[in-house]
Amino acid sequence: MSTLFRDARLADGRICDVRTESGSITDVGDVTDDGPADRVVDADERLLLPGAIDAHVHFREPGHSQKETWRTGSSSAAAGGVTTVVDQPNTSPPTVTGDAFDEKSSLAADSHVDYGINGGVTPDWDPDSLFDRPLFALGEVFLADSTGDMGIDADLFAEAVERAAEADVVVTVHAEDADLFDETARERDAGGVGRDADADVWSQYRRAEAEAAAVERAVEVGAETDAAIHIAHTSTPEGVDAAVAGGATCEVTPHHLFLSRENATELGTYGRMNPPLRSEERREALWQRLVDGDVDIVATDHAPHTVEEKETSLWDAPSGVPGVETMLPLLLERARRGAITYERVRDLTATNPAEIFDLPAKGRVAEGYDADLVLVDPEDEREIRGDDLHSKCGWTPFEGMIGVFPSLTLSRGEIVYDGEAVLGEPSGENVRR
Repeated sequence: MSTLFRDARLADGRICDVRTESGSITDVGDVTDDGPADRVVDADERLLLPGAIDAHVHFREPGHSQKETWRTGSSSAAAGGVTTVVDQPNTSPPTVTGDAFDEKSSLAADSHVDYGINGGVTPDWDPDSLFDRPLFALGEVFLADSTGDMGIDADLFAEAVERAAEADVVVTVHAEDADLFDETARERDAGGVGRDADADVWSQYRRAEAEAAAVERAVEVGAETDAAIHIAHTSTPEGVDAAVAGGATCEVTPHHLFLSRENATELGTYGRMNPPLRSEERREALWQRLVDGDVDIVATDHAPHTVEEKETSLWDAPSGVPGVETMLPLLLERARRGAITYERVRDLTATNPAEIFDLPAKGRVAEGYDADLVLVDPEDEREIRGDDLHSKCGWTPFEGMIGVFPSLTLSRGEIVYDGEAVLGEPSGENVRR
């Protein structure tokens, strides 16, 4: 199947034609004499971006399909312009052995978009069998417990980093130092259940200072073995600064960029995540570091839970929020308003993750790259509504905010979302095979 986009606007402002053939981009420029295409799209100077690479999702299979499945999660990704996702290991069973990897891999065949599968670390992990599989990366390696209770001690972390360095595999780190959590916060009034809870107490508990300390520790261990360290969901400017100083790469999430502790009381348990929401001052500083180039990528930490699971007390509720479908739309709306450039959005969501995680065929609108493409009308904005999204959980912490959603998403040259519906049968592939 060949597709010709006529008069597409690339992120750098160039107007050009883009031709795809057999899943790859074959021409970028003035395409006039290469014969007819099976499908011609009049882009009419709308924005054509490389498909986003979300390096941090939790699609919950195996073990928790009531929250999300590979089919529903990948549908949400496609509708949000994400054409590659990377699933994290805290499923049930956790992806810490070769057999567990194989089980998850069989379920991932239900994905509408391409994917990677990370391996995890627990005291029961089997690195020999795990590194024998086509891992995307190691991690997220938890330095404090989160969903799945996979927090590990310093000795096991050092062992894991050394094994990853030997295998030339990136280590993705969940950086929070539990020794710096404020245990007195557990004695404070956290309100009622669901949206009547006060998620700001969760922010008081998992203190901002716990992040930078853990980042510093992670990069020090990485330096001892020359390992590639990537800091997941960096939520504070201090955490970003520590990653930069230590030579690590880092990601930030949409919820830490667009929400703060000022939203915590309104969101209740729907605003409980790890790391938690930070102060408005820190959120603004985090955004500035994103614009300035200190942040390498945006990844969602898409971590859905059902409404029923969230409708409990703050201390009993699970941590995590969905985000894979709203990441690119939220950033594009900010770009439309001039708060960030389209080129920077492209780099944060596609080009940089492809480079950091060694995906040489993805992340660019250029000849020879996979035809993972997203067509967007920057003026076609709409309110984000949980009922309109494709995640199985059916809610979003960004309810009522404005986003710019794709009008067309292609994965390796095939339309997987047409602006209204997810199309076709699942055909995603493991990017490491």
